[in-house]
Amino acid sequence: MTPADGVAGLVERLAEMDVCCVSDALDALGLPGAVAGIGPVWEGARVVGRVRTVQLAEGPAPAGTPPVHLGARAVEACEPGDVIVVDNAGRTGMGGWGGLLSLAASVRGVAGVVVDGACRDVDEAREMGFAAFARAPVCATARGRVHELSSDEPVVIGGVPVAPGDIVMADGSGVVFLAAATAAGVVERAEQILARERDMQRALRAGAGVSDVLGGAYEHMLR
Repeated sequence: MTPADGVAGLVERLAEMDVCCVSDALDALGLPGAVAGIGPVWEGARVVGRVRTVQLAEGPAPAGTPPVHLGARAVEACEPGDVIVVDNAGRTGMGGWGGLLSLAASVRGVAGVVVDGACRDVDEAREMGFAAFARAPVCATARGRVHELSSDEPVVIGGVPVAPGDIVMADGSGVVFLAAATAAGVVERAEQILARERDMQRALRAGAGVSDVLGGAYEHMLR
């Protein structure tokens, strides 16, 4: 693997693209990764980075279990640029992330959070420019409703297996996950798709007919 294929290099290359382009690359390669129903909790949020995970479970923590604030261990384990991915099994009746966590993560240099569930304190995240993605905003606390089951262990987000060290990318169109083992190939294919799309954009701006530009070549560009 060359330095450009390392996680930092792949993240840098992905920063030049959007989620739709990467989703197309996953489709072209027959790989899972696109997740529906999770979006930015404030307009304009965008993030790409290495995954660190948190898994939540329903109900209060078992009796005798040392108290752990959900997400705190993940924040402490993160390196600058990492993205925390919270598996709350799509539950939206309580926050799977909140304002104090956003502040702590921001101070540590965490790039953002993706929650398969709901997010609290949306205004705080927006004001500090912390990229947060979730299935819904919510005001209800997690206390007594869910507890942290694990940190930095494999999870499943919207049917997609996600492991620490994978790459996540999210913008206004949705969320995609790139498995570490196949990420380099996905990025390479996405760059090819992006180059072709930019050629089409230039042709349309130059006055080319839309039927000509979006003809057979466009329909078959993922083959």
